[in-house]
Amino acid sequence: MPDLATLVPLVGLLVVSSAFAGLIAGLLGVGGGIVLVPAFLFTFETLGFASPELMQICLATSLATIIITSMRSVAAHHRKGAVDWDILKRWAPGIALGAIVGVLTVSQLEAAFLKAMFGVIAIFIGLYFAFGKRDWRLAAQMPGAGLREMLAATIGFLSVLMGIGGGSFAVPLMTLCSVPMRRAVATAAGFGLSIALPSAVAFFFVTIPETERPPLMLGSVNLGAFVIGISMTLITAPIGARLAHSVEEKTLRRVFAVFILAVALNMLRKSFF
Repeated sequence: MPDLATLVPLVGLLVVSSAFAGLIAGLLGVGGGIVLVPAFLFTFETLGFASPELMQICLATSLATIIITSMRSVAAHHRKGAVDWDILKRWAPGIALGAIVGVLTVSQLEAAFLKAMFGVIAIFIGLYFAFGKRDWRLAAQMPGAGLREMLAATIGFLSVLMGIGGGSFAVPLMTLCSVPMRRAVATAAGFGLSIALPSAVAFFFVTIPETERPPLMLGSVNLGAFVIGISMTLITAPIGARLAHSVEEKTLRRVFAVFILAVALNMLRKSFF
């Protein structure tokens, strides 16, 4: 076990990161995992755990926290009447199916490849948040049956590969299909639950070799990081949801984009060196 001088700052980092993750989840509908996965990875690496399955642990633990974050965020948005339940009900089954396929895929991949995938996808997400325009449109309405199921499964699959709640894909998709931004953010929070719940449960049955795992593991989920991860998101996700209805988003989106691009480049560096 690490000494107290090392452990206390790391716990502090997880508390601050989880608070920021919850705020971002409520504010932008991105699930918070894009903040938590790098924080979990840094923490475990600093503690001396660097097994090939480490990234899998971080993804699984992040998805478990998103169950709680998404429930709180959806409830906060629903009280303001912002959630489009019709979109959510139609898209949830395909998203959940894609998430399960994602778990099966992640369980066969090593940390270096998952880091590279996280970095590459995060770069595209960051560029969208930096340069995407609110008035960009591809369609007047959301896709119908067939294309909807394919896109839903893709969102679920890619989200599990990154340990995120799907909002980073779902919000751009919905706004490009003429769903108002605030409604897209609110509905994307529900997408997060459709991804996180089945995938986290599946990860409980994906075991990590005992000699290579941190303490307090349930399958691939680290219960210690999970508890710390949700400690602040329970408070900050509703705050973010309230702010989403009252603040100008342009500056926030660009600041968030810079943060995500920095995280993505660092993750790519770790995957190759």
